[in-house]
Amino acid sequence: MNLFYFSQKIVDFIRLSLFVLAIVIISGGKISPYSHLLADVEKGRYVFTLAGCQSCHTAGSSSPIGAGGVEIKTPFGIFYTPNITPHPKQGIGNWSRDQFADAIRYGKNSVVGSFFPSFPYTSYTQMSDEDIISLYGYIMTLPISENRNQPHNIDFPFNWRFLSNFWRFMFFQPGPYKYDPLKTEEWNRGAYVVRAIGHCAECHSPRKLFGNIEKGQELSGNPKDYEGSLVPNITPDEKTGLGKWQESDIIALLKFGNLPDGDVVGGKMMEFVINSSSKLSNHDLQAIAIYLKSLPPIYNPAAPAKAPDF
Repeated sequence: MNLFYFSQKIVDFIRLSLFVLAIVIISGGKISPYSHLLADVEKGRYVFTLAGCQSCHTAGSSSPIGAGGVEIKTPFGIFYTPNITPHPKQGIGNWSRDQFADAIRYGKNSVVGSFFPSFPYTSYTQMSDEDIISLYGYIMTLPISENRNQPHNIDFPFNWRFLSNFWRFMFFQPGPYKYDPLKTEEWNRGAYVVRAIGHCAECHSPRKLFGNIEKGQELSGNPKDYEGSLVPNITPDEKTGLGKWQESDIIALLKFGNLPDGDVVGGKMMEFVINSSSKLSNHDLQAIAIYLKSLPPIYNPAAPAKAPDF
């Protein structure tokens, strides 16, 4: 009886091995790490909102959502955001889930190669597999746009895409967010939203010569962003940051655009409030406030909390 049981196990193992081999052959030698995940379209819609995808990939209210064409000015030249609607040629309609996930997680894929770091994959890399696949599922439901992608106008030699590989090697650390067991669930959720999906540090941090964020200065503000505007310090520093703000003040800003002094935000910040932060759940707004207030304060007089358009 034991011999029969052992023989059955061998047969089962051979069948499983043949099945796995067939999948490997069909997939071109690579098994997708995301094949077990189902895309939650509604969750993907929320991630799309939280990540600010509409603001970056939609050029004005008359443009189709995700059709691209938004101009991003940088010290290295002008980047134009791409069409991310499911158009098979102009958009990403022919991208597989793996190709989309590789772009988010690693800043490169088999379609484009290495992405320029103007795409904030340095933050998106921390997103969970579930959020990435759900985001892909939602984007594939967007109305198709035939809007052609506009070539970047980047200064030489930064227009050589292969140089992005060297940038990634020097400044990029891939991998999902690591849960801190010593912190609360709310704190971890806030950290995940701020660091990963919300990619707040991409705008609210000073950068060095090659465009990499200054280590130890994350979220302390940027004296001059890609459009030359001052981006405020959102660490809890008493003099230049949000040290005198209450958690409720941060929530009011994100939900309604209201400032503690009774004023309201303007410019790009109001656009962010309208398109993104005002649509977040109360739980996420609270988590963001808890996380920001827990950060070590960083004094940065070059980027105080009250920016001209903040």
